Amino acid sequence: MIYHILPGDAQVEEFNKSGLEGKVIVCREALIDGPIDADALHEFWEQRARFVVASHGSDEIEYHEKVAGELILLTELESDDEVNLWFEYELFCSVNMWFCLSLLSETEATVYRVEPIGLDVEKRWDGFAFFDADDLRACAELRTKLTAEDIELGTKLWNAYRHRDHTALRDLSKTESAAFPYLAEVTAAAIDQDIEPLEVVRSITATGETDFAKIFAEFKKRAGVYGYGDVQVQKLLDL
Repeated sequence: MIYHILPGDAQVEEFNKSGLEGKVIVCREALIDGPIDADALHEFWEQRARFVVASHGSDEIEYHEKVAGELILLTELESDDEVNLWFEYELFCSVNMWFCLSLLSETEATVYRVEPIGLDVEKRWDGFAFFDADDLRACAELRTKLTAEDIELGTKLWNAYRHRDHTALRDLSKTESAAFPYLAEVTAAAIDQDIEPLEVVRSITATGETDFAKIFAEFKKRAGVYGYGDVQVQKLLDL
C-alpha cells in the first residue's frame, strides 16, 4: 500500500488532481504549540486532545477521529508499505515530520520525503502553498528515499525537541542528510522558539501597527522559519 502524508488540508485538493496513486493521510496537528512530553502514545493523544479542546474549543472525540485517528495508521504499516512524507521546511512542518518519523521508526515500511522543490531561497519557508497538481507530480518524481539513519535522526530530533533538550538539538543540527535541508536553521529556530517569535511580534507592534493581517504578513517576512499560522501569531499578540 502507498501512503501520502500531507502537511494539511490545504494541499488535499491539488493533490487529488495530481493522479498520484495511494491513500492520503492528512497531518492536522500543530506540535509546535502545546504540551508534547507524554511518553506513552495513548497518553500523548489524550494530552493533545485536552490541549486542543482547551485552546480551540474543539471536541475530544473529533480530535481522536480526525487527527490522532489519521496519524495512528503510521504505527500499523506492513513491511511492503510505502510512505511519502509531504512536509515543508519550516519548524512547524519539521516538528510534525519528526513526530511522524518517530512513529514510522517502529515499522519496516519504506519511507520517502517529498519536498517543495524549485523554491527560491528567499521563499523556502512558503512550502507547497502555491503548488498546483503538476508541481506536486514533479515533486513526487524527485522524492528522497530515507535511510534507516535518516529515520533515526528524525526520531532523535523529535525526542530532543519535545524534551527541550537544546544541547541535543545543537548536536543533531550538525548532521548532514539530503532528507533534512535547512536543518541547522530549523534547529536554531527550535532552540530560540520561546524567545524569538515573541520578540518579533513585539518589535512589529512597537511601531504602532494594530492591523492583524499586516502584523501577520510582517511576522512571516521576519520569522518565516517558524511557519507559524494565524493562531500561533494571535497567541503571541495576546501575551
